[in-house]
Amino acid sequence: MIAHLYGKLARVGVDFVVIDVGGVGYKVFVPLSVRAQLAQLGEDVKLLISTVVREDSITLYGFSDETQQGLFDLLLTVSGVGPKVALNILSVLPVEQIVRAISNEAFHELNRVPGVGTKTAQRIVLELREKITAFVWTETAQKTTAPEQRAIEDAVEGLIALGYKRSDARAAVEEALKVVKDRDTGVVVRTALKFLAKG
Repeated sequence: MIAHLYGKLARVGVDFVVIDVGGVGYKVFVPLSVRAQLAQLGEDVKLLISTVVREDSITLYGFSDETQQGLFDLLLTVSGVGPKVALNILSVLPVEQIVRAISNEAFHELNRVPGVGTKTAQRIVLELREKITAFVWTETAQKTTAPEQRAIEDAVEGLIALGYKRSDARAAVEEALKVVKDRDTGVVVRTALKFLAKG
C-alpha cells in the first residue's frame, strides 16, 4: 500500500498528475484544488495517497493533507459513491463546506456537484451525519495540546452528564471552540450550551 509519493511533477492532466519517483511515473488522480496548488513541471511534489483496488485496476488518488484524504476515504464508505464522485465533491467544494453540509443535513449543497443527484446527496448526509462529527473531532484532537484536549473532553463529558447525546455534545463543543479563546472547561460548556439551546 502506497502511503505517499514524493518526486518530480512530470505531467499534469485534467484530473490527474504524473509523479516521477526514481524514474517510475505514477499516475495520480487529484481534486482540482490540489492540482491548482502544485508546483511547476520538474519541481518536487509530495502527495498523500489513497489506493483503490478493483478487480481490473489499481488506482491512486492524491491529496495535499490528511483532512482532505480522510474525507475522501469517508465518502467512499457511502453506498453508491465511488472514487470519481468523491473526487468531484472535493473538487467543487472545500472540505469545510462539505463537513458543514453533512452536519447541517443540507444535501442540496452536495446536489450542486456534477454527478451527485438528489438521492446520492441525501444518502451521503444520511450515512455520514453521525460519522462526520467523529471525523471533525479527530481532526481537532490532532491539532490541540494535551491540556486543551483534556478541557475539551471534560466539556463533552459535562454535557453528556446534563443529558445530551455524545454526538450533539461533541458538535456543540466544536462550535464553541470556534468562538472562545479561553479553553477553560466551564467557559466551553457554557458556550456550547448556547449552541445547543439554539437547536
